[in-house]
Amino acid sequence: MDRFATKILTGCLFLALTSCGQPSETDSAAVTEDTAAASTGTSSPEATQFTVLVGGTEIGGMTVTHTEDGYTVDYEYRNNGRGPTLAEDIGLDDAGLPSRWTIEGATTFGNPVDERFELIDSEAQWTDSTGSTQLLPAEPAFYVPNDTSPYWLAIAARALLDTADATLPALPGGTLQLTEIDRISVTSGETSRNATVHALSGISLNPTYFLMDGRAFVALITPRFTVIEAGYEAEDERLRELAAQYGADRFAEIQSRVTQDHDGPVRIRNVRVFDPATQSLGEPVSVLVDGNRIAAIEGADAAPAPGEMVIEGGGGSLIPGLTDMHAHLGEQAAFLNIAAGVTSVRDMGNDNDVLSALIERIESGEIAGPRVTRSGFIEGRSPFSSNNGDLVETQDEAVAAVESYAERGDFFQIKIYNSMNPEWVPAMIEAAHAAGLRVAGHVPAFTNADAMIAAGYDELTHINQIMLGWVLEPGEDTRTLLRLTALRRLPALDLDSAPVQATLDAMAERGVAHDPTLAIHEALLLSRNGTVSPGTVDYIDHMPVDQQRSARSAWADIATPEDDANYRGAFDQIIATARMMHERGIFLVPGTDMGGSFTLHRELELYQQVGITPGEILAWATQGMADYLGRGDELGSIEPGKLADFFLVAGDPTADLREIKTISMVVADGRVYFPTEIYPEFGITPFTGVPEMTLVD
Repeated sequence: MDRFATKILTGCLFLALTSCGQPSETDSAAVTEDTAAASTGTSSPEATQFTVLVGGTEIGGMTVTHTEDGYTVDYEYRNNGRGPTLAEDIGLDDAGLPSRWTIEGATTFGNPVDERFELIDSEAQWTDSTGSTQLLPAEPAFYVPNDTSPYWLAIAARALLDTADATLPALPGGTLQLTEIDRISVTSGETSRNATVHALSGISLNPTYFLMDGRAFVALITPRFTVIEAGYEAEDERLRELAAQYGADRFAEIQSRVTQDHDGPVRIRNVRVFDPATQSLGEPVSVLVDGNRIAAIEGADAAPAPGEMVIEGGGGSLIPGLTDMHAHLGEQAAFLNIAAGVTSVRDMGNDNDVLSALIERIESGEIAGPRVTRSGFIEGRSPFSSNNGDLVETQDEAVAAVESYAERGDFFQIKIYNSMNPEWVPAMIEAAHAAGLRVAGHVPAFTNADAMIAAGYDELTHINQIMLGWVLEPGEDTRTLLRLTALRRLPALDLDSAPVQATLDAMAERGVAHDPTLAIHEALLLSRNGTVSPGTVDYIDHMPVDQQRSARSAWADIATPEDDANYRGAFDQIIATARMMHERGIFLVPGTDMGGSFTLHRELELYQQVGITPGEILAWATQGMADYLGRGDELGSIEPGKLADFFLVAGDPTADLREIKTISMVVADGRVYFPTEIYPEFGITPFTGVPEMTLVD
């Protein structure tokens, strides 16, 4: 997913901002031809007004104004009540490269933006949320802002089109590359544009797809999120479908190159298998896979049969595939989850049609991806709504949405979200349980976890959703950024107090499970500008430049030493509460809401602070989650007859859980992958070598 879609859709996270005004429908879409020529170097007219949409719903806008030597850009949106507000002033030199760039405003979760770049006597100087840098580039380079609007794509595209090979060194690192993907026509009903679809790559995990009419910016497109010239909004659905197809083609091509296809059985020799029942590693063995199932477990030195592909395990540990219990799956996350040994996910809310198409591509073998257990997302319509799943305005519509998910037959549960009217929840739960669906979700605004437990929730999502009920005042609105800022109150909370104990007692007595999403709370509460976020320290140096900068930027607005102390103290309280839950026997499930992959490794690692041992964590994240999702007979352990989902690491993760972060091989649905061959496709430096393979004659 591109950097803009990632920042709007970093999961359907559990925070929210206040709403903002939307662009007026009467705003002019295009500037005059003379102004466009001056601003873009072409006679193609360029718009000044652009509309931001997610899933077809208008959520904000972007205004571009030509200045004497560049542009000013105002960019703002609100999805689920949150989003960035940015004001940019950009100056360009004679080659179209940035000579100055200032950005002010705030990120999606409130971190202030005061970013400044300037080129002085060939020396580049910039300050962003990661710190300040001075550099004398060896050759002309394009500065890529850390927090910016999509309009930077147009500026970069023009500079790249003026080079011989459509590449430019990027600051602070990497190389920008522009590739023509397609040529299409878009229409507003009255006017049309003949646009080129470009892919910009080189600093992020995935290319960004966008449209230019000559040198005039037309649209940024992703499967869920678009920024499009005002007046052309009717093209949104078609463009999102095209973006999905471009991504599908890219991932299918990668799949064709990184899948270790072999028609016969595959033997993984000399490995120690992790057994969830004993929470330990066994003696060295060979594991034989035939098709997508485990055919046999034999001695480490068992003679292979002719036609077998033998993969040398080197005495390493073979671990059953992990499950991310809080996913919002897209194609990029699907592929990277496989490389990280995450072979199953529970999707907690998505564009239903987009997810269905993705599941079809995974199951057909067109692209790599985990097995998906689906949740039916239901949200109440409000100015703060998340534009996902089904939006409802009455109790009858809410119950009908439940019944619709039940009729489809491929949903494990429903998920209730922030803007749902709490008074409708009991009827929704009754309908869900009558249809055999579980119920999970957020605590809707203006109620608390106790009420949702009493109403019949089977699982509560996000630990802050529970804990805020102990510190909020009546009438405070959790659809706003208060869901984050109120966590500053947690250090003053007495965890032995009656309200806390009553909630935990009710969860334990009623068997209500909990999805704490510890890693995302760590990122929210402990990330600081200029410092590597603690959850990323083991892998961030392997990531592309864009991800490295994000890992060194705070999420929240931490303005004072008191804020710093309170947010750190809040995370300590969260860990302490999770420990109390575990000690009471409340069933916890490990989910990330951050794409899984490397983040699930961190999520599991954090449970050691809750008091769970590495062996217990591995058993819980494998067989435990397979059992919870009703798939324990087929998944969760490495046994003859079960589906072949597992991964290979060199060390012993029962002694040091961090060993699961360096994976040399993954088998998913019987297909063999080497992460070292996958990671470079995403600009990631590999972590291991490739196991030795031999085809037996």
